[in-house]
Amino acid sequence: MREWIRSHRFMMARRLTQLGILGLFVAANTYGFRLLSGNLSSSLVLNTLPLADPFALLQMLTAGALLGLDVLLGGALILLFYMVVGGRAFCSWVCPLNMVTDAANWTRRVLLLDKTIEKKLWLSRSVRYWVLALTLIVSFITGVSAFEMVSPIGILSRGIIFGMGMSMAPILCIYLFDLFAVKNGWCGHICPLGGFYSMVGQLSLIRVKHDHTKCTLCMKCKEICPEKQVLGIISKQSGAIVSGECTNCGRCVEVCESDALSFGVRNYINTNVGEKR
Repeated sequence: MREWIRSHRFMMARRLTQLGILGLFVAANTYGFRLLSGNLSSSLVLNTLPLADPFALLQMLTAGALLGLDVLLGGALILLFYMVVGGRAFCSWVCPLNMVTDAANWTRRVLLLDKTIEKKLWLSRSVRYWVLALTLIVSFITGVSAFEMVSPIGILSRGIIFGMGMSMAPILCIYLFDLFAVKNGWCGHICPLGGFYSMVGQLSLIRVKHDHTKCTLCMKCKEICPEKQVLGIISKQSGAIVSGECTNCGRCVEVCESDALSFGVRNYINTNVGEKR
């Protein structure tokens, strides 16, 4: 039991964070407990401090909307936070859709679908950046926030907070798409919000670090990682995983039995690597 907890500690922490944030939104909407009110697009902490999704604000600005200073401040606070901790930490630690896509990924492993389903559809991971650009273009042309109108992330979070209704349909479609079509298809290839936070987190401080001297090349980290291309450093050298596409989910750290992977601060990691060399 202790070993299982150790090998799933970050996953459990992520689930507690995701469910805790949603729980606070539900508590504010249902019971008036306003520690955190609103939703993932726009919220208030203690009914005072504004927070806002910077990608949603970018769409609104592109669409020609005039935004208040409080909304801009909320977006700037969130942007600054993810620039420090790693942009795609939102994807693995906050986004509720991550629980759906992780469930699809787990089901694929249990049913051995990677080995039994013939791969007929291939998607480049750069597709999310093209979708991001298209989102801004459509927002500019139509005068509305294009992705916010159809975002399954917003649909799921608002459905949980305010009541599901028909919002389960697109969520089920994403689950089935990830299960039978493309592994990590939505989060790893299509979602423009993931692409946005990948760019935000390019220079973030919190990074996974690799110690080449401890690594046994078991490659369990690459088997579990939803963005395995970021682990190119494995088998080559020690240092920080610097790609902005890393979600800082910690799964690679959990499965590494040799403790070759761990979290650290970017500059500290690079300095130590330099000293070892």
